[in-house]
Amino acid sequence: MDCPLPNTSVLILTDETEFARMVAGCWQAQRKSPDITVLNSKLWRNYDVTAHDLIVVGPISGRKHHEVLGSLDRHAAVILCISADARESEELRVRYPRILHVQQREDWTNTLLLLAGETLRRMEALNAARQAEREAAAYQRLATLGRYMTDMKHSVNNALTSMLGNAELLLLEPGQLSSQSLGQIRTIHSMAMRMNEIMLRFSSLASEMREAENASQAETEAVDGSVPSRH
Repeated sequence: MDCPLPNTSVLILTDETEFARMVAGCWQAQRKSPDITVLNSKLWRNYDVTAHDLIVVGPISGRKHHEVLGSLDRHAAVILCISADARESEELRVRYPRILHVQQREDWTNTLLLLAGETLRRMEALNAARQAEREAAAYQRLATLGRYMTDMKHSVNNALTSMLGNAELLLLEPGQLSSQSLGQIRTIHSMAMRMNEIMLRFSSLASEMREAENASQAETEAVDGSVPSRH
């Protein structure tokens, strides 16, 4: 079975070298495998575990699973894999229900890989959903700004018309102005003309978007109307 997300990162946290070797070997034997990091319980305290998409916790010396899992409980994807006869197994399952549990019974490595694959797929879906929510929020902010600009278009055009009119009146009598004032009025007139061009383009884009939206809606209604209803 292939790892569904070969570009993902997996942390194996254990004090048992054989466990780390076996789990890493199972992944590396696949056609595609994630990036694998192995860490023991002496080093995990100062390590940024959030850099990994999935954490597989194996046997920990000195019954330190509570200490380790307590720090990882808020992590999105953690799988605990310990022996079936471990005395603390049931207690850990009750205390950390959000953490996935795999007992080291027959063929447990296949179970671990299957569960890890599904977990990574779920994480990918969640990340995609969060990204979509962020993009939707950004589009909503832009839509709000666009609606505000549309609502204010008439007021802005009135202000620009007043600026242009007064500037042109002053430019009709250049003899009454100093050269510096005349240059400043010409600048005001030029910038007002540019702003007017921008507003004209904005109005044109708004009209094009409305036409495209109306055409899309008409096409959808036509398709819906051509589909026979079932009673």
